Amino acid sequence: MADAKSEEHKYDYLLIIAVAALLIIGLMMIYSATFALGYQLYDQPTYYFIRQLLWVGLGSLVLIVCARIEYHTWRRFSIPIMVVNILLLGMVLLVANSVFGGYRWLLNGSVQPSELSKLATVIYIAAWLSSKGEQIRRVSYGLVPFAILLGLITGLILLQEDLSTALLIALTAFAMFFIAGGNLWQILTSAILGGATVGLFISRSAFRMARVTTFLDPLNSDPLGEGYQIRQILIALGSGGLTGLGLGASRQKFGYIPASHTDGIFAILGEELGLIGGVVVLALFAFLAYRGFRIALMAADSFGTILASGLTCSLIFQAIVNVGVITASVPFTGVPLPFISFGGSSLLVSMASVGLLLAISRRTMPGEETEREKKEERAFNYFRRRNRRTRLSGPGRRAGARAVSR
Repeated sequence: MADAKSEEHKYDYLLIIAVAALLIIGLMMIYSATFALGYQLYDQPTYYFIRQLLWVGLGSLVLIVCARIEYHTWRRFSIPIMVVNILLLGMVLLVANSVFGGYRWLLNGSVQPSELSKLATVIYIAAWLSSKGEQIRRVSYGLVPFAILLGLITGLILLQEDLSTALLIALTAFAMFFIAGGNLWQILTSAILGGATVGLFISRSAFRMARVTTFLDPLNSDPLGEGYQIRQILIALGSGGLTGLGLGASRQKFGYIPASHTDGIFAILGEELGLIGGVVVLALFAFLAYRGFRIALMAADSFGTILASGLTCSLIFQAIVNVGVITASVPFTGVPLPFISFGGSSLLVSMASVGLLLAISRRTMPGEETEREKKEERAFNYFRRRNRRTRLSGPGRRAGARAVSR
């Protein structure tokens, strides 16, 4: 049941507009990036576009359903959701299909449980953290069980050779832990230990080490070997210039960039729409982050705050990593660009996340006013009340309070 002190309001329509704009851009770019591939493989230029259009339709239905479900319902079902999540991740290790060297898919490549795990983990951790209160600061009561749970989930994903998803889930989880009241030293200590673990995991794989060395020195890497993909991506971005070659005019999509319609679609977007098009997409993600964190700030209780923060972090971290890879700012890894890359599992999870954000946006603390100044005053008062209840950390409160404005 919702908090009796909260009020029900309209959905955050500005968030809906931002997501709709990203979906439209995504459909446009998928058609441009795949018409030749669709004709070559299936004798149907619109093959990938139609499939993605169907996923957008199904994702829109998922968004509507999630938005209409009272968000506290997910807290009651958080344990069954996590149990199913762990079972699916375990099943992947037994019967999964191999794609690009990793065993991550079920049902003949139709379902990727690690994508579903992003949402399931956020829901469960939000429910778990919100139930702990200030006891989250105790290492034995907070950090240790939190690290064990997170280690189990990321460990199962690492066994699928999916380092990028494991890192994204870990980053999102620790952001939620900080917002919920975890001490900064606990997070820094965990980051050091986690970084050492990731370094060890990378060092034991020649393939991953090659990606790291290519990232550190891309110009001197083998242009036909490990350095091929990043060079072709940079050629695409460089060819686009300020305004781009024009929609549909990309040359790099004709087999030069592997997975140009999935993980590499931002490179095609940059080539065809130029720097201006890329900045527009980044601005839409920045606006999505603003609306998401504003929803978290105005949520009626700690569960809503932590859940909205986790959902927003998950989406934005994915976008940051994807764009970072395309611009050679981070080592190459396979992470789809939310709402834009081709793929069903990723899109459904992203749409469900937005649906949950919309559900949280409907319930805020009482006394909401239309004037900007009154909204800011209420937000600061709200965080002072939360401070007395010690549900959020000091740094988390200050970061949230600075984010409010409209």
